[in-house]
Amino acid sequence: MLKINPEEITANVFDQIGQQWMLITAGEPDGEAFNTMTASWGGLGVMWGAPAAFCVVRPQRHTFGFMEKAARYTLSFYPEACRDALNLCGTRSGRDTDKPAETGLRPVQLEPGVWTFEQAELTIVCRKLYADFLKEDLFLDPAISAKWYAAKDYHKLYIGGVEAVYRNA
Repeated sequence: MLKINPEEITANVFDQIGQQWMLITAGEPDGEAFNTMTASWGGLGVMWGAPAAFCVVRPQRHTFGFMEKAARYTLSFYPEACRDALNLCGTRSGRDTDKPAETGLRPVQLEPGVWTFEQAELTIVCRKLYADFLKEDLFLDPAISAKWYAAKDYHKLYIGGVEAVYRNA
């Protein structure tokens, strides 16, 4: 994997996240256990004067516990050939499924507790800077809460400072 500057990301992030999907991956601080999940909500931009990324995770997801413990997480993006793997990572829980074994995704530990997969075309390493749950009473358009959170299972928003970006060479 080739390390690049965040400014070298040329992909259309609306397409990458919303249509092609990404994996959110977080690991235990000791570096051995990790989990990944597919996401189609999130974003990239500038926050507090630096490159940043945000993602959301519901508390019932297995990845949530890893996100809570981890100081860092990754957002990674894949070729269309990995669509079935991403689908499985979004529909099966890591509590019950060995996602790498089931999908053929090959884990790569970039540093202790920071994971991606060999097949990733792009991996963004983020350091958590801010996290809080979305709150029903703060939605300015109540229709959003009604549509997406009928069960009141609000996502937790994580804003991460971009520490590194890797492109598959």
